[in-house]
Amino acid sequence: MGFLELFGIAIGLSMDAFAVAVCKGLANKKKMLTTALIVGLYFGIFQAVMPLIGYFLGSRFADLIESIDHWVAFVLLAFIGGKMFYEGFRHRKNPTCEVNGSLGFKNMIGLAVATSIDALAVGITFAFLDVSIFPAISLIGITTFVLSALGVAVGFAFGNKFKEKAEMAGGICLILIGFKILLEHLGVIA
Repeated sequence: MGFLELFGIAIGLSMDAFAVAVCKGLANKKKMLTTALIVGLYFGIFQAVMPLIGYFLGSRFADLIESIDHWVAFVLLAFIGGKMFYEGFRHRKNPTCEVNGSLGFKNMIGLAVATSIDALAVGITFAFLDVSIFPAISLIGITTFVLSALGVAVGFAFGNKFKEKAEMAGGICLILIGFKILLEHLGVIA
């Protein structure tokens, strides 16, 4: 898997965190920089750790399903991407932020886990595709940190306007990467 594909996955995975970060920016109108750093760190770290956990779990089973690993990667990415797209589309008609402004440990851990569960599944696909995990999780963590911090700034400045579009774009990105993986393994594209 090349850099552009990994970067696309990193952006796709970051979109849930970006959407929540926009809401945090809306709710914290006085401490934008502090909020951006805290939200970025929580989300970036969790988005990096979850694929690592998934990778180690997937590595235990990779040999058992090697003949269908491309189908597993496709189904996982298409499901995650479809879910993200649906969530963004569903909230399009009634855009609201259901996230409070708290930056407390319990609140942020809960949000970080919730926005990074998808990354656990992607980590499993990384094991099946024999991806070099440490550069991949570094890229995912850094991308999520930057986009989450940017999300806080967007929420601070513009409000709820971009939240749903970000989720939908992230979903489409993951679906397309899933299709590319499938088509490569089927020999349709080189």
